[in-house]
Amino acid sequence: MDMLHGGPVVVGVDGSEPALRAVRWGATEARRRGVGLRLVAAVGWTDVTPVGVAPLGQEYERQALLRAAEDFLSDADAAATGVAPDLVVDRAVRMGAPSAVLTEESEHAALLVTGNRGRGGFAGLLLGSVGVPVAAHAACPVVVVRGDVLSRGPVVVGVDAEHSDAALGFAFDEAARRGAPVVAVHAWSEAALDPFLVPFLDWDAVRADEEAVLERALAPWVAKFPAVEVRPTVLRDNAAAALVRAAEGAVLVVTGTRGRGGARGLLLGSVSQALLHHAPCPVAVVRPEGRR
Repeated sequence: MDMLHGGPVVVGVDGSEPALRAVRWGATEARRRGVGLRLVAAVGWTDVTPVGVAPLGQEYERQALLRAAEDFLSDADAAATGVAPDLVVDRAVRMGAPSAVLTEESEHAALLVTGNRGRGGFAGLLLGSVGVPVAAHAACPVVVVRGDVLSRGPVVVGVDAEHSDAALGFAFDEAARRGAPVVAVHAWSEAALDPFLVPFLDWDAVRADEEAVLERALAPWVAKFPAVEVRPTVLRDNAAAALVRAAEGAVLVVTGTRGRGGARGLLLGSVSQALLHHAPCPVAVVRPEGRR
C-alpha cells in the first residue's frame, strides 16, 4: 500500500531523451508498487507566431502539436513496455502549460515523475520551467530523474529537526520495496549559529545534541520498518553539499520541500533546489503531510 498517496505513477512526456529515461524509471517504479503508469503529454497552446516563422494557420499549428504529442506518447509507451511488458499504461494528451497540467495530475497520483531536461519548444525545460514548480506544488511526491540510474544502492534522505517526517516515511518505504539500506544524513553548520557564541561552544556537546536530533527523527521509522538497514550519518557541513556527496552511488536521494531556516512561504528550499540541479542520482521531493 502506498504510504503517501494512491493512484498511478504519472510521468510527464515531451519527446526528449531525459523524458524517456523518466518513463523507464517510472515504469519500473509502477511495477514495483503494483500500480498503473500514466503518460501525460502537455500541449501549451499560444496564439503568438514566433518571429521568422511563416504563419500556417492556428488550426494547422494546433493539429501539428497534437500529432507530435501523440508521437511522443507512442515512443514513451514503447519505452515503458520495454522495461515492464505487463504494465497497464494509460496515455493522455492535455492542453495547458506543462507545470499546471502535471500539478493537476498529481492530485490523483501515487508519484509524479519528470526528466531533468526538456526538448524546449512548446514543452519547455522540464527542470526550471516545469520541474521546480511541479516539485514545489504537487500534491504527491515528485521524482526528477537525473544523474546515474542504478539498480542497486542505498536510499539517501536528508533529515532536519522540523520538516523531515514525510521525507523519512517515503525514504523508508522506498528502501523496503527495493531491499535497500537507508542512509539518513543530518548536516549541521556553525553558519546557522550566533557568530559571537561560536568560539565558546563545546563542539562535542553540539555534535551529541545533533546526533540526538537524528535519533529522535529516525525512531518511529526504525520501529515501523525493522527489516530496513539504517545508516545514521551526522556531518558538520553544509546540508546541500553533504547530501550531494552522500548521493554518490545511491538509487535515490529524498528531501522535503523545506528545511531548517526556510523562509516562510518559500515552498522549495535551498537544499531541494541544490539536489534538483546537482544530485548524481534521481531526486525525490516530498511535501509534508497536510500541505497537499
